[in-house]
Amino acid sequence: MGEFGEKSAACGTVCLKYLLFTFNCCFWLAGLAVMAVGVWTLALKSDYISLLASGTYLATAYILVVAGIVVMVTGVLGCCATFKERRNLLRLYFILLLLIFLLEVIAGVLAYVYYQQLNAELKENLKDTMTKRYHQPGHEGVTSAVDKLQQEFHCCGSNNSQDWRDSEWIRSGEAGGRVVPDSCCKTVVAGCGRRDHASNIYKVEGGCITKLETFIQEHLRIIGAVGIGIACVQVFGMVFTCCLYKSLKLEHY
Repeated sequence: MGEFGEKSAACGTVCLKYLLFTFNCCFWLAGLAVMAVGVWTLALKSDYISLLASGTYLATAYILVVAGIVVMVTGVLGCCATFKERRNLLRLYFILLLLIFLLEVIAGVLAYVYYQQLNAELKENLKDTMTKRYHQPGHEGVTSAVDKLQQEFHCCGSNNSQDWRDSEWIRSGEAGGRVVPDSCCKTVVAGCGRRDHASNIYKVEGGCITKLETFIQEHLRIIGAVGIGIACVQVFGMVFTCCLYKSLKLEHY
């Protein structure tokens, strides 16, 4: 009976090892996906960050990049801990899993909270950012972001094209007679912003604020879903790790 029990325990340990190894392989790929989403957000979707008053959107992306890198390193450590059957490595692996779990939950929660606050922030700050910083010294990033925003989303001004009447650049005389930036024009040519007729510029209901809000909300949903989704999967990894640790401890004694 004792021999049968030992064989059963050994068989259970082997099964746990292969379950944990399979999890680590999937976990490593998940880490790559998490890091890719973070890098994608920073490299390709960060053009409009200079238009946001809060740094939350940027913070969530950085958290995902860091979490993704740690996940990939942890996946390798998990494989070593599993096949070497080292309980000290398993302890370290569990702690890292818990740390990554917390990071990804934080990223998901930040994305959700910012998602709820985004509309109020844009309404409060976007017009001021566009009218006070556009074409102003030291704010080249804002100028580039506004031009790209208006061309990419076919809009003009925060709420409508009339917002540009309050622009410091327009009122300073440096605009060369323009009443809106050239990026408001349907066909951009130098000086086309001197005429703000609907046949010449974009006059979209809701202006750029609704377009930018929709754009950022879509990406916050992706960031939040990835963070929370991977965090939930990690719970299984922590359970498998605890089971294997307990199994090795029993075998040792």
